[in-house]
Amino acid sequence: MSASTAIIAILAALLVGAMSPGPSFVIVARNAIGLSRGDGLATAIGMGVGGVFFSGIALLGLYTLLASVEWLYVGLKVAGGLYLIYLASKIWRGAAKPLAFDTTQAVPANARKSFWIGLSTQLSNPKTAVYYGSIFAALLPQHPPLWCYFALPPAIFAIEAGWYTVVALCFSSKRPREIYLQWKAWVDRVAASAVAALGLRLILTAHKVGI
Repeated sequence: MSASTAIIAILAALLVGAMSPGPSFVIVARNAIGLSRGDGLATAIGMGVGGVFFSGIALLGLYTLLASVEWLYVGLKVAGGLYLIYLASKIWRGAAKPLAFDTTQAVPANARKSFWIGLSTQLSNPKTAVYYGSIFAALLPQHPPLWCYFALPPAIFAIEAGWYTVVALCFSSKRPREIYLQWKAWVDRVAASAVAALGLRLILTAHKVGI
């Protein structure tokens, strides 16, 4: 397999992974609907930066450390699960609070916070690091040309941020927002329950090394 073909295969596999339901999807959709389109986009950018971070780990081969040092992998899974549960508790506690939207505000004041929520949500799941590492190990040539190290990170950012941008744009349109405002408490609690369940699953499966 040529380097170019390998890169395309890696990007396709990572796109499928990004499109799989998970905490990242829930957080982007919730921020896009419940806060603003700008917040959803900021969250999507955070996801993209997280993807670049994981690609760097994979390119350096550090994913083998997670796979071989069991206690480190278990610790990271527990820590990631606890973070997701903490994030879910914040969403749940704010479920009953009404929201006021300023449709003239072009750049939301909390876009920076949304970016960090997106980045930390992405980084909180060590299984993503192992997934990246597995894809790279399976598809990337043993000695890839130098250009791969420069081409992959921005391409992966485009994949991750691009997909979640689509999610943010779809969920931030007028009709979804009207539905959200009408059912805010229930939507937030469902989102919080989903994120908490994913966090709990990380903790309960922490002893299982692998995907």
